[in-house]
Amino acid sequence: MKPDDTTYSKLIKAAQKARDNAYAPYSGLSVGAAVLTDKGIFTGVNVENASYGLSMCAERTAVFNAVAAGARTITAVAVAGGNQEPLPPCGACRQVLAEFNPGMECLLIGASGETRQYNLSELLAHPFLSTHLAK
Repeated sequence: MKPDDTTYSKLIKAAQKARDNAYAPYSGLSVGAAVLTDKGIFTGVNVENASYGLSMCAERTAVFNAVAAGARTITAVAVAGGNQEPLPPCGACRQVLAEFNPGMECLLIGASGETRQYNLSELLAHPFLSTHLAK
């Protein structure tokens, strides 16, 4: 961990607390996420749907909540999964996170409490960014 361990501890606790509100009746895998932004910490949970393609991941829910509140810079994300081992964000979530900071820190927390830390660039080496769009 770094920036200030107290801030990352708060981020981790927020993700763990959010996990309790996940709606995962099909997979049974509850996930909570929290993003650290220029406007504070925002959380999200996974929300499943009987039509699986309409389900939403916790990481994207947290990002969308932050953006709806006016945040535009994300410096870190914490993902608290219901598995014993820490879960990485899926590919879609990695791409959405990269939109707001391809170099953000990712804290992955398993139900056992084990925490792993990565830079998003390690998890998504070559994101599609706005610089790739024709102007």
